[in-house]
Amino acid sequence: MLHPSPERFRAALGRFATGVTIVTTRAADGAPVGLTVNSFNSVSLQPPLVLWSLDVRSRALAAFTHATHWAVHVLGAQQQALAERFARRDVDRWAGVPWTPNAEGVPLLPGCCAYLECRARSRYPEGDHVILVGEVLRCQHDDGAGALLYHGGRFFTAAP
Repeated sequence: MLHPSPERFRAALGRFATGVTIVTTRAADGAPVGLTVNSFNSVSLQPPLVLWSLDVRSRALAAFTHATHWAVHVLGAQQQALAERFARRDVDRWAGVPWTPNAEGVPLLPGCCAYLECRARSRYPEGDHVILVGEVLRCQHDDGAGALLYHGGRFFTAAP
């Protein structure tokens, strides 16, 4: 069976506009862990389930594989710099970034459009990624916040 090259496949997927999220948890040593994710999606309303995928080469893989809880932050229009920071590998993503722990100790970032606080439910290895499914325990949102969007390798903003 023939497949498209990874570059061609990535370019085709880049034509699908997505929201931008940061997913956070705590490492085994208690350090905050987070990364920018646009592979986020809803799964079910009853029970409330969401999913996202993580590259098996990610330095955050161990933290998320062993995490019992994590949080999805839907980023607002004014949070492009934060999205870019948490997408980089060569910086301390948390240096100078304010956060507060939720009831399970998971870092929550301020000023997001929405938050979904999740209990890790399932993990499925598929190809070069792991699909992580979480059960939403708590969520909140800001009706007046504009969204940060990603399309074709660029960020865009959308008004509410």
